[in-house]
Amino acid sequence: MRLFLVLFLMFSASLFAQDETLALNYFEKGNYEKALHEYQKLYAQSTSNINYIYKIIETHQQLEQFDAAEAFLLKLITKKNYPAFLVELGFNFQLKNNIDKANQYYKEALDFINERPSHVYAVARAFQNHALLNEAINAYEKAMALNSSYNFSIQLAQLYGEQGHIEKMFNSYLDFTQINPAALPDIKRRINEFLGESGNHENNILFKKTLLKKLQQEPNVLWNQLLSWLFIQQKDFNKAFIQEKAIFNRKPESLDRILELALIAVNDNDIEIATQILNYIITTAQDTDTKLNAHYTLLQLETKQSNANNYSAINDKYLKLFETFGKFSQTLNLQIAYGHFLAFYKNDTNAAISFLEETLELPISQIQKAEVKLQLGDILVLQEKFNQALIYYTQIQRNLKNSTISQEARFRVAKASYYKGDFKWAESQLKILKSSTSQLIANDALDLKLLISDNKYEDSLQTALKLYAKADLLAFQNKKDEAITVLNKILNNHKTEPIIAQTLFKQGQLFKDKNQIEKAVANFETLIKNYSDGILVDDAYFHLAQIYEKQLNQPEKAKTLYEQIIFNHADSIYFVEARKRYRTLRGDAIN
Repeated sequence: MRLFLVLFLMFSASLFAQDETLALNYFEKGNYEKALHEYQKLYAQSTSNINYIYKIIETHQQLEQFDAAEAFLLKLITKKNYPAFLVELGFNFQLKNNIDKANQYYKEALDFINERPSHVYAVARAFQNHALLNEAINAYEKAMALNSSYNFSIQLAQLYGEQGHIEKMFNSYLDFTQINPAALPDIKRRINEFLGESGNHENNILFKKTLLKKLQQEPNVLWNQLLSWLFIQQKDFNKAFIQEKAIFNRKPESLDRILELALIAVNDNDIEIATQILNYIITTAQDTDTKLNAHYTLLQLETKQSNANNYSAINDKYLKLFETFGKFSQTLNLQIAYGHFLAFYKNDTNAAISFLEETLELPISQIQKAEVKLQLGDILVLQEKFNQALIYYTQIQRNLKNSTISQEARFRVAKASYYKGDFKWAESQLKILKSSTSQLIANDALDLKLLISDNKYEDSLQTALKLYAKADLLAFQNKKDEAITVLNKILNNHKTEPIIAQTLFKQGQLFKDKNQIEKAVANFETLIKNYSDGILVDDAYFHLAQIYEKQLNQPEKAKTLYEQIIFNHADSIYFVEARKRYRTLRGDAIN
């Protein structure tokens, strides 16, 4: 009997859910008569279900049965004096163009807040549901005036934003953040929707003025932090640096924020200010780790910006740092960077290997030894001593199983095997790495596996794939001209093979790196024209758009290319950035 009752209740609940789905389906399709009939049946079985109540009211209104909706609401109000129903009744009169009567009921609903401020939740939400923003604002403000423990700043900010009262919105968000500092990341996201990328944008100017006024009225590092954040959004890193120094002077606990700003400037290629910030950190920092991090970043920056004429001076800077700080675990990153510099920039691979082999003799951890061995392996690949490189990579895998660095070593094994034309072994390693815990490694592994698997069967000798691997190795060795020449051989001699699209893209990237912009454009445009159905077309669109926007200063052309990604390649990894760049170029007031 008990089992029968349980089964009966389950069956009844299932039928009830089906009826609700049917009612909603009728409503969404605009079949309001049937929807009303179904919702009235449901309401008869559950008269306290607020969803059914609102659906009956809304369905009557869709059918322009305003008197029926009024009668239903008045009956509800006599049973339960719920203030949200007064808002619904007022809105029903508004739909009948009886504004005086509507305002009368809106006032009655607001008066409920005087009796009990907690009614604000139902009243304000009811007003917002009908886009009655002024009334919703009145409700929140009234409740806050009556009960000082209430804080509806964030709700008010949203309403002000919808009304276009941007200054009020900014102030409300800032008031909320001051009381709830943990909400700062969310508040930044909300504010950012109203900011442009330029400091000349009217909302940016207004936000800056609002923050400066706050600083004058009540000094608080929170306002400095937000000013710094605003300047970073505008890519005005010098002004952000001024704010970060002000924060540090008031709270000299850590230079991490300033180092982070330097890295942002580096990534945005603002070399001058990045260098200035890093030098400030070096002269200001009290702890060795911070100084070393700044020295490391500055040397990486100098190396990338220099040519062979300056390498001797950079070499001396490394040696001076080792003389000052010594060679031990704290300077390990500098030691690995110096080995890379000797091999990849000074072309002194033997000196690099000797230096790093000495580093391996230091009392450092297994993870640190693995980092050194990765660099040693890379240098041996640079020398095309693949088997010796594989020894180092395999040692890492054996000693640190299942770690991220072990997975990185496996990828290097696959890459080295690929470089020397052992595609079968490379593929076997890449299959394992597709499920790597590191998304970056997994993505790189998948890309390389697809390159091999898509092209290894076209030619039994794998001539084109071997040429492409050779060009890839030359690019790794920083021999860009030689790589471009090898890629030309593929384009000229293997015109019917699928690797052509990949070759055009790779060569286009090399042309772009060498600032041969016209040639890069030609490659990307050819890829788009002839391989529009391929997996690289969105990559080509994005790189081409970047060239037109940043190198050729043709924003309209760039906008058209970004548009192609937005409308035709919504699954592209470039989709979000393309949409952002498109909206910026279009001059949207709100991002």
